[in-house]
Amino acid sequence: MSQSDNLKDRTMAYQPGFRGTVAFYDRYRLAYPQRLIDRVISLAGLQPGDAVLDLGCGTGMLAIAFARAGMVVTAMDPEPEMLAAAQVCAESAGVAIAASLGGSNDLAPQMGPFRLAVMGRSFHWMDRPATLDMLDRIVTHDGGVALFHDAHPPVAENDWFKLLCDVQARYRQPRGSGGHRRYEPFLFASAFRQLDGLSVTIRQPLDADDIVGRAFSMAACSPQQLGDAQAAFAAELLSALRDLSPDGKFTEVAELVAVLARRPKE
Repeated sequence: MSQSDNLKDRTMAYQPGFRGTVAFYDRYRLAYPQRLIDRVISLAGLQPGDAVLDLGCGTGMLAIAFARAGMVVTAMDPEPEMLAAAQVCAESAGVAIAASLGGSNDLAPQMGPFRLAVMGRSFHWMDRPATLDMLDRIVTHDGGVALFHDAHPPVAENDWFKLLCDVQARYRQPRGSGGHRRYEPFLFASAFRQLDGLSVTIRQPLDADDIVGRAFSMAACSPQQLGDAQAAFAAELLSALRDLSPDGKFTEVAELVAVLARRPKE
């Protein structure tokens, strides 16, 4: 691999746009429902004491959920602020996690072994084939990989989400990661090609501040990335939201999804 290719891989593995998003991320990002976590644990056959790696852990949403279920969790993230926040959140939740500073490019054969590696809205930032190849070396033969993400179905209650995407598109910076492509092609080309999809759909109230906070929690429209345009972005988004709902009340319908990928049985 050339030096330029290696630099590209590291850029894909770590996008520093998440710096400065910690407060927004922890408060406004969609959490994963406990019943979704429970279904992944059951299908994966996890038992208390099993080792779980949360790769790209952010503020620890998944790490804490699996630690609460009795797993021995390593939380890994390349952004020091995120990792520190994950430790604080874990302490507040009364669970222990092992914090490890680094991204997918820092995975090494001597790590683990882990029964399950989980990634919450982080896989798309990585060199996906290389990450899955390394996970094949550090995940137990009966283990797997669980990729978590969310989606907003095109229902009338989610008109605010389309509006948010439209405003973001006028401000967001170009991404170098290849975007949110489907997971399946990468998984089918890896050792983890037996796939099971699990999902939970939620419906919850939001207000305009929730939506602006959600926007600021995203790397492409984080305060760091927006810079001097942050105030203009917030003002334009709030104005559009007022036009959509003068009383400032909204409803979110979201599907939280986990794709559990395992090696096919012989």
